[in-house]
Amino acid sequence: MKVTDITVHILQAPLSEPFHWAIGEATARASAIVEITTDTGLVGWGECFGPAGPAAAMIEAYKPWLIDADPLASEKIWQDLYAAFRDQGQKGVPICAISGIDIALWDIRGKHFDAPIHQLMGGPLRREVKAYATGTYRKRSGDPLEYICDEVAGYAAEGFSAVKLKIGFEVREDAALIRAVRKVIGTDIGLMLDANHGYDAVDAIKLGKMVQDLDIGWFEEPVAPEDLDGYCAIKAAIDIPLAGGECEYTRFGFREILRRRAIDYLQPDTAAAGGLSECKKIADMANAFGVRYVPHVWGSGIGLAAALQLLAVLPHNPPGRRPWEPLLEFDRSEHPFRQAIMRDPIEHSGGIVRIPDGPGLGIEIDRNALENFKI
Repeated sequence: MKVTDITVHILQAPLSEPFHWAIGEATARASAIVEITTDTGLVGWGECFGPAGPAAAMIEAYKPWLIDADPLASEKIWQDLYAAFRDQGQKGVPICAISGIDIALWDIRGKHFDAPIHQLMGGPLRREVKAYATGTYRKRSGDPLEYICDEVAGYAAEGFSAVKLKIGFEVREDAALIRAVRKVIGTDIGLMLDANHGYDAVDAIKLGKMVQDLDIGWFEEPVAPEDLDGYCAIKAAIDIPLAGGECEYTRFGFREILRRRAIDYLQPDTAAAGGLSECKKIADMANAFGVRYVPHVWGSGIGLAAALQLLAVLPHNPPGRRPWEPLLEFDRSEHPFRQAIMRDPIEHSGGIVRIPDGPGLGIEIDRNALENFKI
C-alpha cells in the first residue's frame, strides 16, 4: 500500500456572534483538514490545530516525503517529516502539520486492519469518558456576571460534572466572576479556570490566593507558555493545581516541563503536539513523572475523535482500585462545522462521551458538508 495523494481542506465558517478570551477574539471558526489517499482506495482523515492557512502551506512542503510512502509506517514518516525541517521546525505550525498527517495515517491503519485506533495502540482501558464543558467566552456587550452564570447553569443542567471558566482579564473582576459561578453550580460540580496566559506571575498569584478556597480543579495557562519560571513561582505560592501545554510541542518540548514539575495537568493538543504517535509518547512520559494528562480539544469532530482514541489508552496514574480517570474537554462554544462534517456526530449524554469503536478514528466524513464549508 502506498500514499497516492494528500489534500488539505481549509474550512471556515463565520460565527453568529463574535466571542473573545484574554488575548484574542474569534469572528469565525477555521480548520485545516487533512485527507490522505492510498492506492488501495483507503482514505485517512486528520486535523491540524492552529492557523489553517499556514498549516496547509506546511503540509504542501511535506508532500515529497509522503507520496509513495507506506502509510502503515507512521513512525518512519513522523521521523522523516520532523527531520526534514528540524532546524527551524521544532515547534509551532510545522508540528501542527505533522499532527494532522499523523492522525490521518492512524485512521488509515485502523481501516486497513478493521479496528479502532485504540485497539491498535494496545487496547482500551476505558470505553467512555467524563467530559467537562468548555465555553464561557466573553461577548462584545452585556454583563459577564449575568450571561456566563446563565451559561454554566445550562451546563450543569445538561449533566456535565465540571465546567471551565475563562479568566485572564482583571484580577478583581475575574475573582468576582469565579465566586459567582461557584455559587451558581454549587459544590458538587467541578470548576476549573483558564487564563489563556493573560496574566503575569504577580497577578496569577494574587488571583489564585483570592479564590483558592473555592475548590478549584486547576488553574490553566496562568502565564505565557514559555515562562516556566513563572509557572514554578505560582505553583509554590498557591494551593491550586496548575495546568497547561496546549502551546507546547513534541516530547522534546514537554521534557523540561516534566523535569521541573512545573505543571500538574499536562494538556497537549493531539492535533498540535505531534499527532497520536507523539502524544502517546508524551502521555507515557507524564505517567513516569506522576503527572496527569488531559488532552486539549478545540477543533472539529476529527480532532475530537483523535483525542477520544488517545483517551481510551491513557494509563492510570497510578493504577488502583479507584484510579483517577482522565477527562475529555468538550467545547460548547459556537462551531458551525464541528459536528456537521461527520455523518454521526459525537455527542455527550449526561456529561459522558462514548469512545468511537469503528475502524480508525471511528467516524465517517460527510463530503457534502465538507464542501459547504471549504474556502
